[in-house]
Amino acid sequence: MSESRSETRLQDELLKGDLEVEAQKPATKQPPRYQVVLLNDDYTPMEFVVHVLETFFGFGREKATQLMLAVHKQGSAVVGIFTRDVAETKSEQVNNYAQSHDHPLMSRVEAAD
Repeated sequence: MSESRSETRLQDELLKGDLEVEAQKPATKQPPRYQVVLLNDDYTPMEFVVHVLETFFGFGREKATQLMLAVHKQGSAVVGIFTRDVAETKSEQVNNYAQSHDHPLMSRVEAAD
């Protein structure tokens, strides 16, 4: 097989190191972020809410307690910001877990600002 002139010249330039290659950064964009919002209700025990925050969001006892009090006093609080799939999964896990323990605790997913 014969190589074309341009291919041969390109190979020669590569071997000599004469060819300049401009490094390009790929144009990447951060995926949209979504927040999980925990909603207050009048029936779910505060300790259960703390347990949920520790179990599903990885908060320590102190931070989980602070967030539980924010939910209790303000009616809702953002408990995490994630990609859409992760946020929806966490919200569904929280809602299913609360329901399986006969508590009305609910969360929802919203687009983060």
